[in-house]
Amino acid sequence: MFKNAISWFEIPTTDINRAQKFYEEIFGITMIVMDMPQLQMRLFPLENPMGIGGALNYNKDFYKPSATDGPLIYLNANPDVQNVLDKIEAAGGKIVVPKTQISPEYGHMAVFIDTEGNRVALHSIPPAPKAGS
Repeated sequence: MFKNAISWFEIPTTDINRAQKFYEEIFGITMIVMDMPQLQMRLFPLENPMGIGGALNYNKDFYKPSATDGPLIYLNANPDVQNVLDKIEAAGGKIVVPKTQISPEYGHMAVFIDTEGNRVALHSIPPAPKAGS
């Protein structure tokens, strides 16, 4: 039994600086630069560095962005997917599935194409019921 099904993810880039700017813009974050001789990375900042994490990656021989192939990752867009969607097009991305309710229990999702041509999804959990409701 997994505590979490995901431990790490990597989003491929063809221009890591452009991708970094896009993700920083849509999430309002500052990514962490971690470059090595054969690989450039921009890590998503985490409250707990031992938590589930991920990064943008560039290595021309190993990664290939795709709008149709491979796994689809869902990034945390709490408290509302729409807050992130509202920034996608201005930052250079394209919305392919607008905010859609999965169910009242599971919240909302959306899918976009980033500046690198990757298909990426967003998810937000439903708000907690108000006290007394």
